[in-house]
Amino acid sequence: MYATLRPRLEVRHLRMLVAIDEAGSVADAADLLGVSASALTHRIREAERRLGVALYSRVKGRLRPTPASDVLRQSAERLLTDLDRSEAVARAYVGGVEHVVRLGIGFYTAYHWLPRFLKRLRAQAPDLDVEIVAGAARRPLDMLGEGGIDLAIVGGEPTQAGITGIRLFNDELVAVMAPDHRLAGRAHVVAEDFVDEDYLSYSRTVMPGHEHDRLFRPADVHPRRYITVELPEAIVELVAAGFGISVLAGWAVAPQVRWGAIASSKLTEDGLDIVWYAAVRETDGANSPGHRLAKALAAWCKETPGAFALR
Repeated sequence: MYATLRPRLEVRHLRMLVAIDEAGSVADAADLLGVSASALTHRIREAERRLGVALYSRVKGRLRPTPASDVLRQSAERLLTDLDRSEAVARAYVGGVEHVVRLGIGFYTAYHWLPRFLKRLRAQAPDLDVEIVAGAARRPLDMLGEGGIDLAIVGGEPTQAGITGIRLFNDELVAVMAPDHRLAGRAHVVAEDFVDEDYLSYSRTVMPGHEHDRLFRPADVHPRRYITVELPEAIVELVAAGFGISVLAGWAVAPQVRWGAIASSKLTEDGLDIVWYAAVRETDGANSPGHRLAKALAAWCKETPGAFALR
């Protein structure tokens, strides 16, 4: 029975599919995998023979995946992610780690604070380790509820059923612009200052407690043009190059402001504060790895003011 169900492709074939998709050509994919182009071509033909289907075709000299290849590549990405994660967990056990907590940050993938926190964590709780799930940035609380991650760092207290939040630190939303922008150097800006500007945003969804809800809507004004850029890191690069201005979390852009890559200003004279929380599942229990990590983060933030903004 097992022989009839055994997959026809091996891990090396799955990595081949993903590498070709990422690199766009056999030659570049071969470099990624550390093999010759001829060896990778042989691997493609071997996979096609095993499956009895064509995986690629050539159109005007360029390699194009067939529908069969697309289906296999999507499955390969999931399987390889799970395999790599399982191997990392297995290796962690050798060092005394018993629990790996999967962590994601809402809308941001800024982890300049993590190495300093991990040093503290390994000294105080060597049985815990952290795995970053960057894909959780778009929907952290949903992934937390679904079991895709164990802890989500989010702006604003979570209100979803079954999820509780442990307060981490106070922050504020700030306007960011190029160092030579007309608004650079101002102590604060107001909603009307955005009217003639291109506004870079990682989401068009109006989030309670953020700039649309607390700055633009009360003043009944909006930026000249919205440009959606899903990665905050990309927004910072575009802002620095003068392609628009944005509003981002102060802690997440603190290193770039400190380096002088971008400038920042408070939003309104009083500022727009935002509190960050470590969200965990209530059903996991107070002594679960996720809750223990959340408490460790909260204690670190309390003892180290500005911990997340430091680099």
